[in-house]
Formats: sequence, C-alpha cells, structure tokens
Amino acid sequence: MDSCLTIVKLIENTTTKTGLSVGCPPDIREYLTGVRGDDETMLKLHILRVEFHGEWNYTILPGVHPFSGNENDP
Repeated sequence: MDSCLTIVKLIENTTTKTGLSVGCPPDIREYLTGVRGDDETMLKLHILRVEFHGEWNYTILPGVHPFSGNENDP
C-alpha cells in the first residue's frame, strides 16, 4: 500500500505551466485477479493502442467498434 500512496502523491504533484493540477484519489478497493472478459466482449471494445507498448498504453473509446458491424453494440 505504501508504494500505491507514493504513486498517488507523485501524480497529485503534477502541474502544468498554466497552473493546471491533477487530482488522484487512491482506490483502496480490493479487486479479483485473473478476471477476463470473454472473447466476444473484448472484440466489441473500441481500443486505440499507441505504437510504443500498445499492450500497456491504450485508450478504450466510447461507442461502437468500427469493425463490429452492429450500431447497437455497446
């Protein structure tokens, strides 16, 4: 937990030249490990991966995945 609070404090100390600051409340909930979405659900996600380490650095966009073919998909 100490390492998590250290990271939260580092993030909270982030500012921009114009004075924008970042809030980062710690999430102390417990989560199950090893939980995975099924293949069908994962294929419906609209994931935008960056070129460098896209397996770690990505954005999940809202709306329909462009390849799902169904406008009603989440």
